[in-house]
Amino acid sequence: MFLNILVIGSGGREHALAWKLSQSASAESVFVAPGNGGTALEPAITNIPIEPMDFDGLIEFAIREQVGLTVVGPEAPLVAGIVDRFHDAGLACLGPSAAAAQLEGSKSFSKQFLVKHGIPTAAYGSFESVRQACDFARTLPLPVVIKADGLAAGKGVLIAQSYEEADQVIAHMLEGDAFGQAGHRVVIEEFLFGEEASFIVIANGHSYLPFATSQDHKALLDGDLGLNTGGMGAYSPAPVVTDAIHARVLSEIIEPTLAGMIADGHPYKGFLYAGLMIEPTGDVKVVEFNCRFGDPETQPVLLRMQSDLVSLCVGAVNNRLDSCTLEFTDAAAVAVVLAAEGYPQAYRKNEEIEGLSLPMASKVFHCGTLLQGTSIKTSGGRVLAVTALGNSVRAAQSQVYEDIQGIQFAGMQYRLDIGYRAIAREKNSAS
Repeated sequence: MFLNILVIGSGGREHALAWKLSQSASAESVFVAPGNGGTALEPAITNIPIEPMDFDGLIEFAIREQVGLTVVGPEAPLVAGIVDRFHDAGLACLGPSAAAAQLEGSKSFSKQFLVKHGIPTAAYGSFESVRQACDFARTLPLPVVIKADGLAAGKGVLIAQSYEEADQVIAHMLEGDAFGQAGHRVVIEEFLFGEEASFIVIANGHSYLPFATSQDHKALLDGDLGLNTGGMGAYSPAPVVTDAIHARVLSEIIEPTLAGMIADGHPYKGFLYAGLMIEPTGDVKVVEFNCRFGDPETQPVLLRMQSDLVSLCVGAVNNRLDSCTLEFTDAAAVAVVLAAEGYPQAYRKNEEIEGLSLPMASKVFHCGTLLQGTSIKTSGGRVLAVTALGNSVRAAQSQVYEDIQGIQFAGMQYRLDIGYRAIAREKNSAS
């Protein structure tokens, strides 16, 4: 079986997915729509200038090029129903339906689903009224978590340290149009204490296979300080997810979620990302669901993956996951995001990136870049994800930071402590 494969999206996640899919013996051609400067440089990948929300253009291309498998990277087209449209056209497309993608598309839907099916999560309320939201916030202990209900590119979550700050954030979201349509409803949640982890599975209704665990770093600055971002780095595995906690996640979260989606008439197919809070007691609660692979978690997880990603995706599309396997190297992987000056707010673009052709042990996944002539220029807030393997998180981290020294662009910013929690655990276990 040889397949023409289409990956939809333009970020680091899509670069990593296309790179891994292109390694399969089953991959005839791999196209990325629209792709980025990194995918343009990959010898086995072809960029196609079609935007992810241009469903008609994507379907026309897939039919014309006899695409046998389409993998959707970002959340916006999934929530808007791209999988339904592809299926209606008779095309194989991996991802949840629009109805199932509400798990990410609406935080109110997600929280209601979790409560309905007895899946552990934080106490919450959902509001369109500023006054009601502010009143509810005062029933919760500080700090208070405030979320835009809809899609906000990973930035629609704010943590208020005082009730006065909560009042301002709520009003800014509901009346100030801070997140557009996504912020016309807000979800107010209790703050959960513990350590976060990312738990991703591939599912075809009720069958599933778990990927290696990972943990990302949302805050802009070292020590988890500063503004919230789409993710400044990630590592895999996440040692906070012990064997016992892994078993609890499957039995208390993943399996009830898939069963609940079936019971509600929305069987879930595709990548399901559960953002988890692991409390000091060992209890695990769902912070959020994503209806796709995480970014930047995709980069270290796929760098560790030893199985054939094409076979896995085809198995999910054709409801044959039971015959698939998912294996990972014992090595650890660390990804450090190099971001543009100003990110996650207004940021600089069109800066030339130097040093990408230097020999290095890391794999550089492009997140927000363009190929202009023979130059790679910045085009997004998160620009590159430099990713390396090592026999420990510490070793992988050291390799990444060594390789970063050869990369430059004006205004480049990055964290210096990606993986610090895992490294502290490694030190403690060695002592």
